[in-house]
Amino acid sequence: MGSQGDVRNGEEENMAAWLVAVNTLKIQPFKLPSLGPHDVRVRMKAVGICGSDVHYLKTLRCAHFVVEEPMVIGHECAGIVEEMGSEVTHLVPGDRVALEPGISCWRCSYCKQGSYNLCPEMKFFATPPVHGSLANQVVHPADLCFKLPEDITLEEGAMCEPLSVGVHACRRANVGPETNVLIMGAGPIGLVALLAARAFGAPRVVIVDVDEFRLSVAKDLGASETVKVSTNEEEVAGEVELIKKAMGESVDITLDCAGFNKTMTTALNATRPGGKVCLVGMGHNEMTVPLTPAAAREVDVVGVFRYKNTWPLCIEFLRSGKIDVKPLITHRFGFSQKEVEDAFETSARGGSAIKVMFNL
Repeated sequence: MGSQGDVRNGEEENMAAWLVAVNTLKIQPFKLPSLGPHDVRVRMKAVGICGSDVHYLKTLRCAHFVVEEPMVIGHECAGIVEEMGSEVTHLVPGDRVALEPGISCWRCSYCKQGSYNLCPEMKFFATPPVHGSLANQVVHPADLCFKLPEDITLEEGAMCEPLSVGVHACRRANVGPETNVLIMGAGPIGLVALLAARAFGAPRVVIVDVDEFRLSVAKDLGASETVKVSTNEEEVAGEVELIKKAMGESVDITLDCAGFNKTMTTALNATRPGGKVCLVGMGHNEMTVPLTPAAAREVDVVGVFRYKNTWPLCIEFLRSGKIDVKPLITHRFGFSQKEVEDAFETSARGGSAIKVMFNL
C-alpha cells in the first residue's frame, strides 16, 4: 500500500485527495497553512471514510453544506507529529496522535457554555469550505491532537472520530447500567453506538436493521439480540412487538442511528413511557412521525450533532479494552489515485464494507 508524495527541490510536496466534481477525486498538491504558535504539523497515517464523505462525492452536498469549489476530503484521522508551534509543550515530534476535526471559536455563548459542537463558526475538516485530512500532512491546533498510548494503533486512533458519535449519543441519552438500549440501524454509527452503550454499562442492547450481514456483525460485537425488519412502514406495529419480545424488558432508551420516517416511528412506539429517543442519524431531512402519542407517554426526544469532549474517553475505552473497534475496519487501501477511487467505490457499495481505511 503506497503513499503518494512528490519530491521537488529536495522537499516533499504535500499531496491530498481533492473532491473536484461529482464522483471525481484527484490527488493533487495541497499547500499547508503556516504553522501557528499553538499548532502542530501532523503526518497523516490512518484516515477512515465516513458516510458524509461518500455523500459529498456523490452529490457535492450533505444536509445544508454545499461544495462550491474543490475541497480536500476526509476527517477521521490519526498521524505522527512532525513539527510544533513555539507555544506547544505537551507534544513532541514522533508522538502518535488522534485528531479531533472541528475547530470552534471559543468565544461564542455555545463555546463558553461547553457546547462547542454547536458553535456557528465551527471549522470542521471536509465540511465546505474547510479542507479535510486525506493528505500527506495537515496543520491542526495542538489542543485538538490527542496523544495515543503505545498499545493503541493509529487506525484505532482514527476510529475515535466515529466512536465519538456513539459516546456523545450515550451521554445525551444518559445510557448506563440501568438502561436497556434499542439501536435502530447497524451501519458504522449504529455499531459504534452499540460498542459505546455496552461500555457505558447498558445491560441489554438490541439492534435493528434490514441487512442480515450487518446484524450478524452486531451480534459478534456484543448485541444481546438482533431484529431484522423491512422498509415497509405498514409493518411498524408488528416489528415493535418483535423488538419488545427481543428486549425481554422495557426499552428505556432508543438511539436512532438511521434517521428515517420508519426508524423514528418505530423508536417512538417501542420506547417505554417516560423513556428517551435520541436521534443520531440524519437519513431524512424532514419526517412525519407520531410525536403526539409519544408526548402523551412522556417520551423525550433529544438530538445529537457530532460530539464534544469525547476523545479522552474514547482513548481510555480503547486502552482499557472496554471497546474494540478493530473488527469494524473491513477494508484497507493505500494513497494512490487508483486506490483512493477504489476505496470510495468500496465504501459507497456497502455490502461487507463497514469501515474503509487509508494507510498512508
